[in-house]
Amino acid sequence: MTAGLLVALASGTAGAAGEQIWASLRELVTRRGSRAGDEEPTVPAEPPRTEERAGQLAALLNERAGQDPDFAAALEIWRRRADAQVASPTGDVHNEISGGTQTTVIQGRDIHGDITIGGRPS
Repeated sequence: MTAGLLVALASGTAGAAGEQIWASLRELVTRRGSRAGDEEPTVPAEPPRTEERAGQLAALLNERAGQDPDFAAALEIWRRRADAQVASPTGDVHNEISGGTQTTVIQGRDIHGDITIGGRPS
């Protein structure tokens, strides 16, 4: 976890999806709880806008990850998603399908409403 990533999310670099990613970090920290006696990182409602505050939060998250392997794994998954969003804030998706035989491949983004494939909607 780096302060730079947290500041990038705060700066709006990641757009509206960045807000969702930030909310998922707050949920991750809350859901994982803390071990008895450990300092619980507090994730503010908005990403920290200064390098100093972002560094403090990153240090707390990294410390907790060093003490809790399950939290470390979940935080790494979150970081990869956040990095991808900051790198591609428009939400561009790039998929590569290889190996085996594919007959039907469907890719979608920003779908609002029902999807029916090969049948009637339920």
